[in-house]
Amino acid sequence: MNYFQLFDLPTDFTVDLNQLSSRYQTLQKAVHPDKFAHASEQEQRIAVQKSAEINDAYQTLKKPLQRAEYLLVDRGIEMPNEQHSFSDTGFLMRQMELREMLAEVKFSDNPEAALSAVQNELESEHQSLFALLQTQLSENTPESNRLACDNLRKLKFYQKLTIEVERLEESLFDD
Repeated sequence: MNYFQLFDLPTDFTVDLNQLSSRYQTLQKAVHPDKFAHASEQEQRIAVQKSAEINDAYQTLKKPLQRAEYLLVDRGIEMPNEQHSFSDTGFLMRQMELREMLAEVKFSDNPEAALSAVQNELESEHQSLFALLQTQLSENTPESNRLACDNLRKLKFYQKLTIEVERLEESLFDD
């Protein structure tokens, strides 16, 4: 089952989230298990399975990084696992710098300002890389898809760092 076809959307990274949500609700109503309460056990099981498939598809297409990965896999790109090392040493060094900045927030004279600086850098770098990913996915050539795969992996690093920033913020400012 192709997720884009399921929701009657063009196979593209840019998705109309309102259309996706509307189509999701329509599909879920059609297969909601409550509609099959008096059906056979097999029909109930199929309804539950279809509902789960629709949920999975919706969650994938709703989230940009998951959507990008789905699109790349659909294009035949083999996604390396997270343990696969990066050959971009500049990116790895930058990740180390950002992690050091984050570690130093606790010891800063002004943790709020230090945390804000880290957040701003993360957001800026994430947005630049995300824009590049969008361009590469729209080009849809073997080379642009390979580069998009690398940048998607980098964006996942930024996503993890953002989660660490949020945890640190909670620990510092939630009394």
